[in-house]
Amino acid sequence: MIAVRTPARRLLLGGLLVLLCVRSGWAASPFVAELRAFHTRYHEDPARLDRIREGLEQAVNASPDVENLVALAQACFIWGDIRATTRDQRLEAYAGGRDVARRAIERDPKSAAAHFWYATHTARWGQTRGLVRSLFLLPTVTAEIETVLELDPGFTAVYALAGNVSYEVPGLLGGDLDKAEAMFRKGLEQDPQFTGLRVGLAKTLIKQGRVADGRRELQAVVDEQAPRNLADWTMKDSREARGLLGSLQGKP
Repeated sequence: MIAVRTPARRLLLGGLLVLLCVRSGWAASPFVAELRAFHTRYHEDPARLDRIREGLEQAVNASPDVENLVALAQACFIWGDIRATTRDQRLEAYAGGRDVARRAIERDPKSAAAHFWYATHTARWGQTRGLVRSLFLLPTVTAEIETVLELDPGFTAVYALAGNVSYEVPGLLGGDLDKAEAMFRKGLEQDPQFTGLRVGLAKTLIKQGRVADGRRELQAVVDEQAPRNLADWTMKDSREARGLLGSLQGKP
């Protein structure tokens, strides 16, 4: 009997374990857990997003299960927002995220997260491309938001998406500031420390002419001591809030 050396034996057993996991449905990549831990800390090392995204792409190619697909959709969104340096790079990231989210929906039509990321990437791709040129996507985004709300009304992030859509779209084309405010407030009822929701609410209030109320919400974002997502607060929300506060100087 030929003895198998320890390193070779470990490699062989590792390969068999991977094969067994895939056949048994244990196909979630370690990068899924890494993203879950890192998505609130990406400000500490933004370049690490490159490795996570690449790792998830490889995982999806090897095992396109729902968990891997949803994680890659999330990674594509963060990468597009934080790491992309050109419009084309952002469009590519959002288009890729939309595609993997669609594949996740095909595998699990009841996955609220898959529908959320499909709607989010569709909306962000359209926003990046240009609102007027992308209005044909609005029914899709709206339908996906409704699906998420039906599947999981406690999916807080969908209220941020719904609020921003109602805020961004012109009133003649379906936008509604009152609905935007209601969506942002509903989300904040679920999670008062979700600073992206508070920024959206502030912008809505300002657009309604309620500048003092909007200013208070923006200041609350800047003063937040325990944001739900520290990375988003650091890289996006607090910066936007400070910029908007600066633009309001001198206004009643």
